Amino acid sequence: MHDRVTLITGAAKGIGRGIARVFAAEGATLVIADIDAEVGEATAAELARGGGAVEFVPVDVTSQASCAAAVESVLERHGRVDTLISNAGIYPQAFLAEMTEADWDRIFAINVKGMFFMVKAVAPGMRERKHGRIVLTSSVTGPVTGYPGWAHYGATKAAMLGFMRSAAIEVAQEGVTINAVMPGNILTEGMEGMGQAYIDALAASIPMKKLGTPEDIGYAMLFLASDEASYITGQTIVIDGGQLLPEGAGAVE
Repeated sequence: MHDRVTLITGAAKGIGRGIARVFAAEGATLVIADIDAEVGEATAAELARGGGAVEFVPVDVTSQASCAAAVESVLERHGRVDTLISNAGIYPQAFLAEMTEADWDRIFAINVKGMFFMVKAVAPGMRERKHGRIVLTSSVTGPVTGYPGWAHYGATKAAMLGFMRSAAIEVAQEGVTINAVMPGNILTEGMEGMGQAYIDALAASIPMKKLGTPEDIGYAMLFLASDEASYITGQTIVIDGGQLLPEGAGAVE
C-alpha cells in the first residue's frame, strides 16, 4: 500500500479506526473521513505519530455534496483516490413494533445512500485511470443472519451487497474492483457499551470463543485493496471467527 491514496469513511473510531491502523502500517497515504471532526482529527494525529502520511477530512455521508467535496479535496491534494473503504455506518437498535419511518430513513441514509454517494464520487477518477479498489463494510447481519431489533440495519447491509454486485460489473473492464467484507461480532466501543454479559454470550456462540478486533477486518480489506486481488470483484469475505458454521448451539462447546 506504499503511497496508495486510501480514503476511509467512518474511520474516527470503531471498525473504521482499526482499518485505518492496518492501512497506515502498510504505508498508505491515508485520509480519514468522518462526521466527528474532533475524534477524527485525534485519530489522524495518533496514526501520524507512527510516521505515516495521515490526514482528516470532514464528511457527512448523508449529503451527496459533502461526499463530493471530501473526494474533491483529496484529489486537489493528491491527484487521485486509489482505494475507497466505504465503512461509515450506524447500528441503532429498534424493534419492529416501535420502529418509526424516521428510524428507517436515517439508517438507510447513512448506511446505503452514504455508500452510494462515496462510490459515485470516486468512481469517475478510478475509471479514467483504469485502476481502483472499492471495499464496502457490510455485515453478516442481514445478508446471512438476523437479530431482533436490527431488521432495518440488516436490510441496509443486504442492500449494500445488491448494489455491489451490479456496480462491480459496470466498472470491471476499467480496472476497478468492488468487494465487501462481512464482519461478525467485533469488539468496538459500541459493542463494549452493550455490557460484558452480552459480549460473553456472543463469544460463547463463536467457535473461536472470542470476538474479533477491528484490525481483523482491516487485514481482509488490505488484501482486497491490493494488486494481488486484482482479479477479484463482486465478492464477499466473512470475518466471524466461525460464528456461521455451527448447525445449532450443541455444536459449540
